[in-house]
Amino acid sequence: MNEDARDEVAEGFRYTHFRADANTSKLLEIASFLYAAIELLSQKGFLDIGELDGRKKDVAARLADKFAERGMGVVYQRPEQDKYSFESAAKIDCEKRISLCKAACCKLPFALSKQDVEEGIVRWDFSRPYIIAHQQNGYCQHLDQEKQCCSVYAHRPVPCRGYDCRKDQRIWLDFEKRVINPNVLDANWPACLATQTSAGEEA
Repeated sequence: MNEDARDEVAEGFRYTHFRADANTSKLLEIASFLYAAIELLSQKGFLDIGELDGRKKDVAARLADKFAERGMGVVYQRPEQDKYSFESAAKIDCEKRISLCKAACCKLPFALSKQDVEEGIVRWDFSRPYIIAHQQNGYCQHLDQEKQCCSVYAHRPVPCRGYDCRKDQRIWLDFEKRVINPNVLDANWPACLATQTSAGEEA
């Protein structure tokens, strides 16, 4: 897909998501009527609130699972910050460490801000709005792997500017001693971490 076509598709998605968010107010209105009806039924003795709450939790869990499986939901970065005036940038000697960490931070998923999306420079995953886009190998869409640098560095999102890997044991077992977490070398990192956690809980 060329750049012009992608921009048109992205604009279409933004409009669709805007309309979806606009519908939220209508859903809230409907919910208010529903809760009012429930309160009236309870007051008149036709409904047991405790029994309803129990059933509601079960149904909500099932619906949440289906929602997540389908990759639904619009996610924006919170809180919203102007990335160009962001002053809490992390100071990491990345160039000296990238041979060890393999730019692991560029595989981490995160939500873009409205500023990022509207600016239209940083790409997001069309199947997971508005999570930053990744290549098939798991790395950020904007990582130039030949030059080992960010191709949109001047426009990078706030999480990229502020992320500090020094105490993130998913990457470094000991930052000062340059001891990397061996999981980083897994081609399926960081998704493999969730699999390992699940296996540990089952054991």
